[in-house]
Amino acid sequence: MVKFLLRVIVNGLALWVATLILSGMEVIPSSTFADTGDSTVNTVIAYLVIGLVFGAVNAVVKPIISLLALPLTCLTLGLFTVIINAGMLMLTVWLTTYLPMQLTVDAFWWTAVFAAIIISVVSMIANGVFGLNRSRQD
Repeated sequence: MVKFLLRVIVNGLALWVATLILSGMEVIPSSTFADTGDSTVNTVIAYLVIGLVFGAVNAVVKPIISLLALPLTCLTLGLFTVIINAGMLMLTVWLTTYLPMQLTVDAFWWTAVFAAIIISVVSMIANGVFGLNRSRQD
């Protein structure tokens, strides 16, 4: 359970860094979801919920798309993986339109592609720091 929560936090952190760097990407928190009266708490909750949705999309949909796109990924020497990651981000944007808080991306080219690269790099670093990539050794 702790690893799951850490992964959600890492996803939220990666999305936060991407929204800081890219002007075309924004998280819109909702004041109706958690009526705390504090906009900072609402923003943190929004990033965590969107991080949860992004993690679910990457866990369920991405393996299927990656398998189907394997010939194209091999042909481009793995560069098509960036496009798949951007597609998963756009799917997350679409799914969050049904939530009180929303993730918005203004364009697939170049905002979503750059966001996918930023999220991948931040996730890789944070997973290394928290030790989420290590295999369990008893």
